[in-house]
Amino acid sequence: MEFRHLGRSGLVVSEISYGNWLTHGSQVEEEQATQCVRAALESGITTFDTADVYAGGRAEEVLGRALRGERRSGLEVFTKVYWPMGDRKNDRGLSRKHMMEGIDASLRRLQMDYVDLYQAHRYDTDTPLEETMQAFADIVRAGKALYIGVSEWTADQIREAKTMADELGISLVSNQPQYSALWRVIEGEVVPTCEALGIGQIVWSPIAGGVLTGKYKPGSAPPQGSRAAGDDSATMSFLREEVLERVALLEPVAKDVGLSMAALAVAWVLQNSNVSSAIIGASRPEQVQDNVEAAGVKLDGSVMARIDEALLPVAVTDPGETARKAPKRRP
Repeated sequence: MEFRHLGRSGLVVSEISYGNWLTHGSQVEEEQATQCVRAALESGITTFDTADVYAGGRAEEVLGRALRGERRSGLEVFTKVYWPMGDRKNDRGLSRKHMMEGIDASLRRLQMDYVDLYQAHRYDTDTPLEETMQAFADIVRAGKALYIGVSEWTADQIREAKTMADELGISLVSNQPQYSALWRVIEGEVVPTCEALGIGQIVWSPIAGGVLTGKYKPGSAPPQGSRAAGDDSATMSFLREEVLERVALLEPVAKDVGLSMAALAVAWVLQNSNVSSAIIGASRPEQVQDNVEAAGVKLDGSVMARIDEALLPVAVTDPGETARKAPKRRP
């Protein structure tokens, strides 16, 4: 495993991190989820990403139990706040009330005293940013989180939040966006802004919901038990014949560099120097072992060019395309 600084902060994270959006507490049994966490630890992964909303809080609980007994100082544990956690009017968003209650609830579920990174899961247009950032500052000063981050914020939103964070004396160090060779929206504005501000990307869906593994074939039904077979919208958004035909062109590229197609996809996002870590998910330990083969891989210019030649014609690169092609559910 290779390690990178999270942005320009002093925090070092594994360049491949383990996330449990669609698995822990919902799609797989706890014993199987624990086996995946053990496989991640054995492969050298030290960074684990979750959120309060995943499986209604159960994902945090499962992760906390799976990590029990590990040396806390040897792990980097991230969680998030924003999405509804109940039916009451204050059970959502980035108000001070929801954030202060949210961090305490997350820590109880994780069975931890603090998280290394507490992230705003989306931007809250109904709460003043000043209120959100002050709540973040108080959470950090209480020792419940060490750093703060955001997820899927625009370049302008990140810039404004970073200015407030600096004024409050807290470390806004990360953004968590969707990013893959098929979904390149952040490259235009978000990445240059974050590079200038010293903010790193912790990217989700580097294999595009499984599409970049090559398991979905043009003209064929999705494999039984796959995400697409279960109508997972994060995958379905890429399941167009022209996309699958283009993805198939990567098979010889992966073979030439000695990687599976999944590992090639993860390696591709790690070539971006602003990416601090790529989040992988798994329902089986062998998927973890496959994906971590991307760690430390350097793809030369000719390989990157072959990937671009195959995928750029169908990749989403313009923020204006997101409304039409974005998954309905996003981590």
